[in-house]
Amino acid sequence: MSQRKIVHIDCDCFYAAIEMRDDPSLANRPLAVGGAADRRGVIATCNYEARAYGVRSAMSSRHALKLCPDLLIVRPRMDAYKTVSREIHQIFRDYTELIEPLSLDEAYLDVSDSPHFSGSATRIAQEIRRRVAKELRITVSAGVAPNKFLAKIASDWRKPDGLFVVTPELVDDFVAALPVSKLHGVGKVTADKLARLGVRTCADLRDWNRLALAREFGSFGEHLYNLARGQDDRRVQVDSRRQSVSVEHTYDQDLPDLAACLNRLPALLEELNGRMARLDASYKPDKPFVKLKFHDFTQTTLEQAGARRNLDSYKLLLSAAFARGDKPVRLIGVGVRLQDLRGAHEQLALF
Repeated sequence: MSQRKIVHIDCDCFYAAIEMRDDPSLANRPLAVGGAADRRGVIATCNYEARAYGVRSAMSSRHALKLCPDLLIVRPRMDAYKTVSREIHQIFRDYTELIEPLSLDEAYLDVSDSPHFSGSATRIAQEIRRRVAKELRITVSAGVAPNKFLAKIASDWRKPDGLFVVTPELVDDFVAALPVSKLHGVGKVTADKLARLGVRTCADLRDWNRLALAREFGSFGEHLYNLARGQDDRRVQVDSRRQSVSVEHTYDQDLPDLAACLNRLPALLEELNGRMARLDASYKPDKPFVKLKFHDFTQTTLEQAGARRNLDSYKLLLSAAFARGDKPVRLIGVGVRLQDLRGAHEQLALF
């Protein structure tokens, strides 16, 4: 099998970058995009001046202002961000049609068979970065590698406005030195468990065989075994189909108990039904789910196969989810997992 050439593009502080581009007076000062502190808002993203104070995405706006009293928080302009995202993807398509968007500001590109620049993935990434900076006046960072796992790590290596390349001959040494916390799917809990076992880098992880990792981590052990050796066979998924539809709301005041949460359900379900009505016929509603974020920012999601998608079913799910934390709630989300009927229809057409 020929070696893949994957580019991961990640815009630098995307929302904030667009705000600074459109209003130059905002540049060179701590800036965040998010909700108002007096309405229990959350930071969506911030520029690097704000990050120097410890401000981060998903942080409450109130806490961000404590860290940086001079922080300016502006409301999101999603239409503007979507427009720029589409313009970036138009540039991508000049080099490949194999594009997997991860969000408005992030995507994988498979340029293995691209004829541009004599097939050089590095030069393609350089040209994309140059064009985005010139045509759209924002910066992006890029990672180039033989697979998605390494390309994503590489794009973060020299942020902001950077390019890092992991060539096939460098993969082994590059991965060996990586902290295990950099591995896809390794969160704080798993990283802490690995540290207790004396595993801090991928070189340490390579001392464990498949069976030993399976005993400690179950099916995730196989994943760890492969990533520690730089192996990732995932293809760039061109057609990213919607997997769920949902609505959620952050409340100005914490909801103190289960009864207060249940009182909010009818309005949320009415909005959810409106969104469901706008789906095309290639989707079939499946499992209902609820999401709760508690006052301390811990959260839980609960779904149930075979449950009906009515008020009573959501009440049962919400009650069970609330029992996991049993503390005041700042956010409630309700949604439905979706089945993609299009694949089934295409399969039937074969017969």
